Formats: sequence, C-alpha cells, structure tokens
Amino acid sequence: MFKFLKHHSFGALRYPEFRSYILARFFFIMVLTMQATLISWKVFEMTKDPFSIGLIGLVEFVPAVIMAIYSGYIIDRADKKKLLHLSIAGNLLLTILFTYITSEHASALFSQTAILINIYLIAFCTGIARAFSGPTSFALVSSLVPKKELPNAISWHSSSWQIAGVSGPAIGGILYGSMGITFTFSLMVILLTLSIAILFFIGPKPPTFTLPREPMLKSIQEGFRFVWNAKEILGVLSLDLFAVFFGGATALLPYFSEIILKTGAEGLGILRSAPGIGAIAMMLFVNFVPMRKEQGKIMLLCVAGFGMTMIIFGLSTVFWISFAALFLSGLLDGISMIVRSTILQTRTPEEMKGRVSALNSIFIISSNELGAFESGFASRLMGVIPSVVFGGMMTISIVVYTWFKNPAIRKINY
Repeated sequence: MFKFLKHHSFGALRYPEFRSYILARFFFIMVLTMQATLISWKVFEMTKDPFSIGLIGLVEFVPAVIMAIYSGYIIDRADKKKLLHLSIAGNLLLTILFTYITSEHASALFSQTAILINIYLIAFCTGIARAFSGPTSFALVSSLVPKKELPNAISWHSSSWQIAGVSGPAIGGILYGSMGITFTFSLMVILLTLSIAILFFIGPKPPTFTLPREPMLKSIQEGFRFVWNAKEILGVLSLDLFAVFFGGATALLPYFSEIILKTGAEGLGILRSAPGIGAIAMMLFVNFVPMRKEQGKIMLLCVAGFGMTMIIFGLSTVFWISFAALFLSGLLDGISMIVRSTILQTRTPEEMKGRVSALNSIFIISSNELGAFESGFASRLMGVIPSVVFGGMMTISIVVYTWFKNPAIRKINY
C-alpha cells in the first residue's frame, strides 16, 4: 500500500503524524467555512443589508492582523502542536457561543440588535484565534514530513483545505435549510471536539533550533525585513492580497443567492462551495501533472482569469452560470495558492517559518476579511452588481501592472 502511495503522488500521506494532522485540520477548516456560511446568512436574514455582512469581515480582520504580528514571534519559540491544540480549543469555545446566540432561546431573551452586536463580538474573538491557528498550521507542516516530501505535503495541505472548504458551506447550507441553525452549530461543536482529539496522535513539536535572546520587536522586525527583501515572497503575497481584496465576491453571496438568483440557504451553500470544487480539481490535477516551468507566468495569467470570472459572476442572473463562474474562479485561484505556498515553504528558513507564516496570514486575512468589508462598502456606494464587476476589472489591472513592474514574479521558475 505504501509503495502505491509513494509512486502515485501520495508520498506525504505515508507518515502517520501528517495523516493525523490533515484529518484534524480538515474537520477544523470544515467548521470554519460552515460557520462563515451560517453567520453571513444569519446576519443578512436579520438586516437584509449587504454592508452588514461586510462588517463581519472587518471585525475579524482587525484583531487577526494585530495579533498575527505577535503570534509569529510566539510560534517560532513554542511547541507548534500544543499551540495549534490551544487555538482550536479557543475556536471550540467561540462556536459554542455562536450556537447559543443564534438559538431560539437567545431570540426570546434578546433584541435583534443585541444578538447582532454579540455576533460581531464573537466574530472579533474568532479573529484573535485565527491569528494563531493559521500560521501555526502552516509552520507545523515541515516538522511532520522529511524535506524531500515537503512539496507533496504542501499539495495535500492545500487540497485538504479546499475539500473542507467545499464540503463545509455545502453541508452548512443544506443543514441550515433542513435542520435549523442550532442543530448545525451543534454539529460543528462535535467536529471541533473530534479535531482536538485527533491532534493527540501527534507528538510534541518544539523548536529544533535555538533562537537568540532578543527583544520581541527586534525579532518581529527581522521577519518583516526578510519578507521585504525576498522579492518573490513579497510579490506573490502582494498579488494575492490585492487580487482577492478587489476580486472576491464571497461576502456578497447571501445577496446574490436571496435577491438575484432566489435559491435560499441551500443555494448559498452550493455557491460558496463552487470555488472550492474548482480549486480541488486543479490541485488534484497539479498533484499528478505538476507544473514543470514558468510557474510565475502561469500564476499571473490565472489571476487575470480569476478577475474575468468575477465579472461574469457579477453580471449573471442564471444560477448555473453563476456556479460555473465561481467554479472557474476556484480552478484558477488554485494555481495561485499552490505557487504561493510552495515559494513560502521552500524559500523560508526553518527558524523564520512562524514569523513569515504570520505575515502570510496577515496578507490572507487582509484579502479575505478586509476584502469582505470592501465588498460590502463598495456595494453601498455603487450597488452590488457594479461593485463586483468593478472588483474583477481591478484584479485584471493589478495583474497587468505586476507583469510589467515586478518581473521577479513573472520569472518564478522552481
């Protein structure tokens, strides 16, 4: 069996700790994406305002970015497995709070305004927990497999995230529509508990190097300096940041599902899953037919295609066209994710992994959560459909600018 895995691009899965990590992370990411789907729908159901959905992204963004700067310093000096355990446990507590505040019992006790404020407060705390869970997960991977298996481990790491990202919104939307929000949140609590239990099969992962005793601010500055001087790393992070910041339409999906496509919570779950389905298809394809050269050019072309799919989605009034546009957006975004993850893992020294992964999380959080706020704000200024079309056009413009002004990205070849 192991020989089969080794010769069919499954080599990293031969290692028990990596398998345990992938499974635990799968349940964790599934819960996060289910949670995002349910909360965005609940807020839209209460307010009927796309801007209110965008505010969820903002309240998660602020603490996540502030704490991520500190988390990188801690990750490089702490037992990464223990830190991941604690961060998932924190998310478990917050999910329990979400379960209560969205229940019928809470609706009977509190006004809608009070419930909405509490949802935003819990989302704020979720941002703090994410500042540790994401970077810790990224930094932990290289300690679970030999260095020669790292590229394959990165592919499975990204693929498992996407599979969870597909199943989470789909299951969340279907269960919300059929069983109710309280039942669905209760299932999330069980899945997070299972994730915590599986992590016990991974041994301690303390630092394998000795870092000099130095002030925390100096250590953090070294991380910033490394990323700033590594043009390839800075370039791929910046490209992903601005492309998703302007081009992402995920935050507005409740509006499209309810008002334009008229598909309800079930349709929302399917639409949220579409990009993940596309990304999985691309990642599995690349796992068996890897990119051999000119990954930088391929990535830039795919990001431009991502912007075009957002324009098509914004203009569509037909469900299957909207689904196809989101599917293609995930297909193209999968390339960017693979290139970015490979560059970060292979070009970052082991003793810098925590700080660099924390900076990476800042870029990701900025593009996703702050991008969600940008989507809500832009929809308030120019309308929902024009804001999505404008975002797609901005993404294409950013790719054109990067192509000519930052040739290091175009020349990436690993």
